Amino acid sequence: MEKLKYPIGKFQFEESPNHKVLTQWIDDIASLPIRLIDSIIRLSGEQLNTPYRKNGWTVRQVIHHIADSHANAIIRTKLLLTEDEPTIKPFSEKKWSELNDNELSIEPSLQIIKGVHKRWAHLLKNIDVDDWERTLNHPEAGKMNLKELTGMYAWHGNHHLAHITSLKERKNWT
Repeated sequence: MEKLKYPIGKFQFEESPNHKVLTQWIDDIASLPIRLIDSIIRLSGEQLNTPYRKNGWTVRQVIHHIADSHANAIIRTKLLLTEDEPTIKPFSEKKWSELNDNELSIEPSLQIIKGVHKRWAHLLKNIDVDDWERTLNHPEAGKMNLKELTGMYAWHGNHHLAHITSLKERKNWT
């Protein structure tokens, strides 16, 4: 069950990521939309409504969740870059996943993901080196700097993409 829940493992923050690691995280963020679309392009409605594990979200819910979460992520990044140690507002992922907009086609969420990731990656590629040390306060996770926030969201996208790709492999969906 743990492998189904965390197919790429849990997020582990490397305390002092070097330029190469930061660049990889930004590349992961920049490329997530195309990798996500490639993973779901041929899925049927029935397949989109399949949970990636027992009691887990459906593929459709995962895509809507990525849009919700990463829209929050770019806002958190911008708050971190423009305010002194802002305190961000967490949201209930579970409750958001139960709202009726998760029944919609995935296309609106894919559009959100494409736009957010284009802007977010551009922003991260063009910040001052000192900005990586700026911090925010997360009421549940505590103080985080931009490096940790970026690494966490790069992992988050890869984590949910792996939910979809591992489901496809287990179900032998081509």
